[in-house]
Amino acid sequence: MECLCFFNGSLKYMEDYDKPVPQADEALIKVILTGICNTDLEITQGYKGFQGVLGHEFVGVVEQAPDPGLIGKRVVGDINIGCNNCINCKNDFHHHCENRHVLGILGKDGAFAEYITLPVKNLYVVPDNVTDAEAVFAEPLAAALEITEKFHIKPTHNFAVLGDGKLGQLVARVLSLTGCNLTVIGKHEDKLRLLKGIAKTIKLTGANYKGFFDIVAECTGNSQGLSFAQDIVKPSGTIILKSTYQGNLTMNPSGWVVNEVTLMGSRCGPMDAALRILERKLVNVESLVSHVFTLEEFEKAFQTRNSMKVLFKLNTARTCGDME
Repeated sequence: MECLCFFNGSLKYMEDYDKPVPQADEALIKVILTGICNTDLEITQGYKGFQGVLGHEFVGVVEQAPDPGLIGKRVVGDINIGCNNCINCKNDFHHHCENRHVLGILGKDGAFAEYITLPVKNLYVVPDNVTDAEAVFAEPLAAALEITEKFHIKPTHNFAVLGDGKLGQLVARVLSLTGCNLTVIGKHEDKLRLLKGIAKTIKLTGANYKGFFDIVAECTGNSQGLSFAQDIVKPSGTIILKSTYQGNLTMNPSGWVVNEVTLMGSRCGPMDAALRILERKLVNVESLVSHVFTLEEFEKAFQTRNSMKVLFKLNTARTCGDME
């Protein structure tokens, strides 16, 4: 099968990679669309030391499964695969399994390929009125929803989202449903314009909000974002860290101590809730798709800077190009 692999520090397109064989509890899924995430970019810089097929945002069709009722269904998937034996798995906390594999990130070939396998229990059937281009956003949308799972956001909160990229856009769309006083701070006027009617937007260079926000979600993917978040959060406020970085951060945490700031990490979220939001058309995600490529066009796809969501279209003629 064709796929896009990351080995020995470089990406490589392959046409003769072995098709995965599902285990007894797994389904074989034919990938339709898959998206490039900032985590994929970080992996190419050495994050997690991953080697293999990249990609974890996908929508596909089940071709084989122990449950015949799944065959032919469009699905998305929880990317975390627990061991089912550790204390976290036994407490239904498999996202933090000590021995977990993560699709396209840790110990499990990912979705930049014609086929993937995932445990049946990780799969979620896509509602009929959700398009493929919407469904491919289910995993990152679920990650955005995790903020509301972990933290009670009040309509009276002054909430800032740092970053106007793919994740920041989804987080802003989710948070707008809470009624909070929402501001998105970013660098790119064209991206900020996509948030018209969703949030107040300001350019980073014009941001002068020291100690103003009750909560700040750091979604820049840049290590400097955390330092800026520390500047604009109120004393006793909360910083929600969504970015992952390759390498170590060097900063002085004394400001967190003195101002009694809470720093909370937030990762994967509820896939079923993400699909319900997409089914009810509560957020617009298709407008975030900027390019669609084939796997053969991976160099162009990964060099498309300052774009919104870049997708790979699988199992079709290899002449997609830009999305109209």
